[in-house]
Amino acid sequence: MRIHKDPSQLKAQIVESLKEQGFEIHDNEFCLPKNLNKDKIRSLHIEATSHKIDKHKRRLIRHEKALLQRFAVGRELDPNGIHPKLVEVRPDSKDELLFRYASLHWSIPVSSGYGRRLRFLVVDRDSEKLIGLFGLGDPVFSLKGRDDWIGWKKECRIERLHHVVDAYVLGAVPPYSHLLCGKLIALLTGCNEVREAFAHKYAGKTSLITSRKLSGKIAMVTTISALGRSSLYSRLKLKDRLVFRNVGFTRGFGEFQFSNGIYESMVEFAKQNGTATFRHKSWGQGFRNRREVIQTTLAVLGLPQSWRNHGIKREIYVSSLAKNSCSFLRGDDDDLDYYHQTSDEIFEWFRRRWLIPRSERNDQYRSWNPRDWALWQGDESCE
Repeated sequence: MRIHKDPSQLKAQIVESLKEQGFEIHDNEFCLPKNLNKDKIRSLHIEATSHKIDKHKRRLIRHEKALLQRFAVGRELDPNGIHPKLVEVRPDSKDELLFRYASLHWSIPVSSGYGRRLRFLVVDRDSEKLIGLFGLGDPVFSLKGRDDWIGWKKECRIERLHHVVDAYVLGAVPPYSHLLCGKLIALLTGCNEVREAFAHKYAGKTSLITSRKLSGKIAMVTTISALGRSSLYSRLKLKDRLVFRNVGFTRGFGEFQFSNGIYESMVEFAKQNGTATFRHKSWGQGFRNRREVIQTTLAVLGLPQSWRNHGIKREIYVSSLAKNSCSFLRGDDDDLDYYHQTSDEIFEWFRRRWLIPRSERNDQYRSWNPRDWALWQGDESCE
């Protein structure tokens, strides 16, 4: 996209971009379309997701044929033979390519995560076909529903926030998604193996913000639903324990409405016309995050800061990994009394509770073919 140095051109471009996505603008105020539902929310993200697909095309298109081979053909899938395993994604690996490629099929743009980051593929042990994936990263500093649920005061939140991670991407891929395997992926975020992998990677590391040594212990996983209310996390149990708890809704702030290619123009404009506040010796100089770029650009252009609020309020969920997660995070307890749950134990529960009953009621999974997910080219070898 052409980068405009002329403020009036960029201002007009932003307004037109929002209208093309489906937002309504009246008297310098923008609002969501009327009668909003999940389909309309998906349509608002189409421009941003299309831009992300185009952005990754150059790197991934030459791998697409091989990547599609990692997805199962529905008619060849035996639900009774499914046996998942966790695979930690390493940088610059084939697994990382698969993680990125699969993430491009989400109905909303997937973030790359912030700060500390741990990514997993969940694959079928025998066939090596992809079941789903999840990524854990640093949480946002302030999130009212989460903070109220924990009972955090600001000082304690600063000290103990590193014990919380956010699932910034999470879900199953077809044909496994038709068998409710999204619930399996959600449950696996709290298994022993994930906790141990996180501790192995980050225990003893120094926080760039507080300069304290980190223990690598995580007490809670948070996540935010993609499309308003969620059927994936709602009432999701492991045996008799409710795993994910709804603790409120976001206020509707975000940046996806500027992620359809216009953001690059805003970055360049902010550099030329604004003052960055990021001055950390370990991170260099520049704008702290996307929010500051957008905030700066809107201010210089004379556009309302309210345009940072897209208005889509999404559900906030928390998953406590220990019986005393909240009291630990408040500083009342010195150690965590973890729920011990291996990935195999979680799957066995999921298999009996959801997988087999679903496969007996609904055979939609059998009609899915990987070629249905080709982004840039067909693949007859998946026939």
